[in-house]
Amino acid sequence: MVERIPPRSGTAFKLRKGQQLTVIDPEGEQVSDLVAFNALDLREYLSSGRSIDYAGRIFLSTGDLLYSNRSNPMLTIVEDEVGRHDFSLTPCSRDTFRIIYGDAHPHHGCQGNLEAALAPYGVGPDQIPIAFNVFMHVAVDSDSGEIKVLPPLSKPGQKTVFRAEMDLVVAMTACSAGQSNNFRYKPIDYRVDDAA
Repeated sequence: MVERIPPRSGTAFKLRKGQQLTVIDPEGEQVSDLVAFNALDLREYLSSGRSIDYAGRIFLSTGDLLYSNRSNPMLTIVEDEVGRHDFSLTPCSRDTFRIIYGDAHPHHGCQGNLEAALAPYGVGPDQIPIAFNVFMHVAVDSDSGEIKVLPPLSKPGQKTVFRAEMDLVVAMTACSAGQSNNFRYKPIDYRVDDAA
């Protein structure tokens, strides 16, 4: 059954080893911040640094493993219809909107949505790592290292599929940052399937 994350909100759920998580962009050009924790030990979490280091590149796609801070495989990308995601930028937050956008009354962002979704599982704000930003399009200048957040490449209905390599607590958002979504806020759909 397909579940929907409304614009600028988030959710969390258990994902058992072997289950597949399909993340769908129903309307196109929408990012989803995804974080994961070992369901049996929440001190083990999805690590951008380990995952990028072991893959040897910053853009991860089909066949790549996403590793934990303890170097254990957490998720495998088994199918990817978009091929461009970000694993370097932190979840947007009140401070993001204050510092980058100059908002006087900033939205709580993906950080706040992840905090609210993960609180029932015992995950505190300071435990939330850099997310795997599904569908996010970040360009990096090869000389200066300057980053530029561009509109996502995802078209309506495109998806990325992950397989859980351990029992997980997963949290996801429909991202709240204007730069990430071409300044249009849309939902994210997802589906959990048992192993074939």
